[in-house]
Formats: sequence, C-alpha cells, structure tokens
Amino acid sequence: MSDLTSRVDLGKLINEKGMKVEYTPEDPKRIMISSSDVNRPGLALAGFFEHFDPKRIQVIGNAEAMFIKQMDEETKRERLTDFLKFAPAAVVVTHGNEVDPILLELAEYFEVPLCSTEENTCDFMASIISYLHVQLAPQITRHGVFVEVYGEGILIMGDSGVGKSETAIELIKRGHRLIADDAVELRKVSDKTIVGQSPEIIRYYIELRGIGIVDVRRLFGMGSVKATEKVDMIINLEPWVNGKMYDRMGLETEYTDIMGIKIPTTTIPVHPGRNLAVVLEIAAMNNRQKKMGYNTAEEFNKKLLESMGVTDDTL
Repeated sequence: MSDLTSRVDLGKLINEKGMKVEYTPEDPKRIMISSSDVNRPGLALAGFFEHFDPKRIQVIGNAEAMFIKQMDEETKRERLTDFLKFAPAAVVVTHGNEVDPILLELAEYFEVPLCSTEENTCDFMASIISYLHVQLAPQITRHGVFVEVYGEGILIMGDSGVGKSETAIELIKRGHRLIADDAVELRKVSDKTIVGQSPEIIRYYIELRGIGIVDVRRLFGMGSVKATEKVDMIINLEPWVNGKMYDRMGLETEYTDIMGIKIPTTTIPVHPGRNLAVVLEIAAMNNRQKKMGYNTAEEFNKKLLESMGVTDDTL
C-alpha cells in the first residue's frame, strides 16, 4: 500500500470546467491546486484578511465584480494589491463578467492565475467543490482488481496468481464492467464513501498470464469499462485449504478498514471447477439485497429457529 499526494493541476481543472484563461504565469499543468475549499473574497476586497487562506481558489461573482467596479481607481488598485499580494492559488471571474483591467494587470504583476467563466457563481462553486473533493481526497493504492457487478463496486483482492484477472475477464464477458486491474487507486471522498479508479497509464488494460496485456475497451467495447465506482464490498480470493472452516451461513459480516471506513468483506476459497464469476455475481446481488434491508441468512436462521420451537422469548 502506498500513499499518494493529493493535488490536481490547474490545467486539468480548466479543461474540466471549460474556463477561459485570462492569464497564467506558466503552463497551467504545472500549477498545482492542493485545497478543495473555494472562497468568495468579499471580505478580503473590503480589507479584512483574518483567516484568509491563499491556498483556496478565489471566486469573483456578481457582488464582488460590482463592488470592484464601484471603487475609484486609487482604491481599486490598493484593495486589489492587498488581495493579490497573498498570491492566491487562482482567481476565477464568473457570470461572464468583464475582467477588470486593473485586476488583470495586478494578477500579472503578482503572477496569480486568472480565469473567467460564463457559468453562474453558485453552480460553478458547487461543481468545482465537488470535483476538487474527489480529486484531492485522501488516497491510497491497493493491489487488486476492481469491477462493477450489477451496480455494485467489487474490489477483488488476493495473492498474485490466485485468479483475480481471470475472474474479472469472465465477468466482463458476462456484461459487467472493469474499472481497474492490478493497481487500484482508492479515494476517501466522504466519511462513508471510498471511490476507486485505475492509474491513468494502465486504465482499461488487464493482464492475463500466458496471453499478456489485453485492451478491454477495444476488445469488448466501451460498455465493458468504467472510469470510477464506489467500493461497495471486498472479495478476498484464497486457495482452497482442506479442513479449513469456511462460513456457510453468512450470519456474521466481516469488514476491512480502508482509511477509517469499514467495507463489507467476503472470503471466497478458490478451487478447480468453481465458477468464480457466478459466485461474485451472487455476492453482488446478495450485498445489494442487504443494503435494501433484507438479509437472507438472518431470515433463514429465524425460520430454522422457529421450526425448532425457539423464539425470541426463549433465547
């Protein structure tokens, strides 16, 4: 497991949001954004800089644009100088407002990236915060295969050679989708959600021993792959051990802790003749059923106890 630094380059953000570049001191791809918080600098433009965080992207909406426009030139230059000398990560003018010439001049002087967008302020801020929360979320990389089966994100883990990639290929042939093979980047996007994706360089590729690297997207079509998915459960594949007691009822749910979030986990023994793709399909449907409030193992156990005359009062 390896930790990755959470940063996103400004160029990627500009392309994602379709912003117009008014000025950048260098290639936007070399300018790194490290904060997912966004700020409207009304107080800063009024001269109040307590708790001002220059790491945040600063958004100038209608109110800020009008406030700047109504200043006389001397005051405007003074306030914008005080604002931009903190070298904020970037400044974005929204609502298609005209970029003030003094703002552009001082952005160039202090080497602060300046962009504009036609999008309204509320929608822009909501979308950029959501995007940055995902891109800058705490992140680790795990060895495994990540697939979507019946809408459930399943992270398949196990030792090398146990059959993770072969199982994934069989699932893809059955109409399910590949997210990542070999290395899975996991991001904690909220207190309850882990999202997985593939490193860009190996995205949509899968390795099969004896065959080599396979391009799943080209071989099976666009419907066979997906960029990201929430991790709903983990399947641990391990070689079948004779004499080992495996869970046959499913009454107790195991969990794996990933960055403080507990993910339901099932261990499946690998044995010649077992159709692991079908087993994983059943596991996905069963997990989805549990989330909808129905636990087959508990219902079966309840009926079994009732047939033996055991009730809650006698337990």
